[in-house]
Amino acid sequence: MRRRRQIQQRILFPWDVRVGVLRWLLVGRLRSVLTVGGVIAFVALVAVRERSRSGERQTLSAIYDMRRAVDAFMAEHDGACPASLEEVGPFIKRGTVRRDAWGRALRLACPGHQPGATYDLTSDGPDGVPGGLDRIE
Repeated sequence: MRRRRQIQQRILFPWDVRVGVLRWLLVGRLRSVLTVGGVIAFVALVAVRERSRSGERQTLSAIYDMRRAVDAFMAEHDGACPASLEEVGPFIKRGTVRRDAWGRALRLACPGHQPGATYDLTSDGPDGVPGGLDRIE
């Protein structure tokens, strides 16, 4: 009969294992580097998305404030629509912004494009193209 060699099993602790310098640098630290890199990438993605959405929220707030001023102008002038937003100046509250979040002026169109709308107050959106797909109404 053949005798099988008995393999001596031993529990290896991290300080018992002899490791090369390259493996010590890569394996031990790679997991933490990848984890930190993944967290940084996730935070950057959320920050970019939130910055875009905050611009939209700021623009919607400016449109809402200007809409109240235009409505006050129309009530004062028997429903006549202002020719431009400069005519609405006396009806604007202090601190109201006439521009969108990207620094461009809001657009006023009389009569409105939608049925039943007396006027449209819009922003060109982040790309600045008039009537573009990312306009804010």
